[in-house]
Amino acid sequence: MDDEGRESRWEKDAMTVEIMFALVTAGVLAAAVFGVLLVPALVVGVSEPVGKSLLTVGAVLAAAAGVWRVVRVLLRFDAKRRQGR
Repeated sequence: MDDEGRESRWEKDAMTVEIMFALVTAGVLAAAVFGVLLVPALVVGVSEPVGKSLLTVGAVLAAAAGVWRVVRVLLRFDAKRRQGR
């Protein structure tokens, strides 16, 4: 059976680990970004419209940071894979 061009089991496992790493670190980064905006607002005690705005901005920035992290990790993994590392 010709396996040329197919990924080995090791490569599939490595990709699975890298995807999980990307997702976990993206979640941690998103939570940190969200917390950076939310904690000061809770400590200072802002009005309801400002609080909702901070919540929205925090959620958008957290989502953007999470997506950025996933893309960055997976692109870096792909580049290393193509180099044969």
